[in-house]
Amino acid sequence: MTDLIRVGFIGLNPDSHWAATAHLPALNALSDTFRIVGVANSSPESSQRTAEALNLPQAFDNAQALVDSPEIDLVVVTVKVPHHLALVTAALEAGKHVYCEWPLGNGLNEARQLAALAREKGVVAAVGTQARMAVEIAHLKQLIADGYVGEVLSTTLVGSGGNWTGETTDDLYYLFDKRNGATMQSIPLAHTLAAMQDVLGEFGPLTARFASHYDSVKVTDTGETRPKTTPDQIMASGTLTRGAAFSLHYRGGVSRGTNLLWEINGTEGDIQVTGDLGHAQIVQLTVRGARGDETELSSLMPPESAYEGWPEFAAARNIGHLYARLADDIRNGTRTAPTFDDAVHLHELIDTLERSAEQGS
Repeated sequence: MTDLIRVGFIGLNPDSHWAATAHLPALNALSDTFRIVGVANSSPESSQRTAEALNLPQAFDNAQALVDSPEIDLVVVTVKVPHHLALVTAALEAGKHVYCEWPLGNGLNEARQLAALAREKGVVAAVGTQARMAVEIAHLKQLIADGYVGEVLSTTLVGSGGNWTGETTDDLYYLFDKRNGATMQSIPLAHTLAAMQDVLGEFGPLTARFASHYDSVKVTDTGETRPKTTPDQIMASGTLTRGAAFSLHYRGGVSRGTNLLWEINGTEGDIQVTGDLGHAQIVQLTVRGARGDETELSSLMPPESAYEGWPEFAAARNIGHLYARLADDIRNGTRTAPTFDDAVHLHELIDTLERSAEQGS
């Protein structure tokens, strides 16, 4: 392997989509560590267009050619969830390090299969639960550890999913079919719960209930009405293993009020985390708190120095921190970035919520 970690993307378009808006700025911030050398898209023509637009050395005809190339050290998979199993498996079988977007698999069983293969191959396999990498989450974790709120008594989470209402576009319709594994519970809620666990510890017994106000969805750019099989209301309650009470409500669409509200209440103080959307992995988080005799919340944000040198877009900044850890893992044999085993643990949590909701329906 060269001094620079050579990256091959499966699923990268320069003019739209997630990889271009979040991954590229993240890697640009780490240009002394990573170099993007190739891309494989759904067709050779698409790969060629991307390579030319981004001035990449190689456009591969297909994903297998990319993972087999000796010029690639790290394979980044940024396609839709139903394709993760086959593409990540190919990369692992080729002995490549892998960064796969969350959800890792289309359900728990696929995630377990990929995690087992990653362990067998002994490569670095990271999953994109980048809310865990947010500087605000690291700062919040330290505040809790330092006893800012005292003993944690309860925590409450309310969020808006953005999608999962009565309208969508053709490109995003796959989110509304639960068979694709890209639901409100598996994307925005799971990302946020992963960060919550880092701050407050593991979840204990949980009870969930799902509801759907919309049974069909209007596809605005085609005029069609198609079935909707994903929930648009997710409710759960229970306790953390440390004993604190826990409740959540995620709803489809957006609110005219607060679209992400996470409160932590303790014996000595209170903390409130807010954002413009229930996707903690992609929005700027604001942290405020009060303790002791204080009667109003005030800013508890990290120092400005924590943001220096990183992209302004929160998602790109979070992903950049994940790539930095991934680079350390590749070079040092460590496992500091979120691993496939971590992904399985998160899939298990979402599976627990889904099973509870099914049993209660």
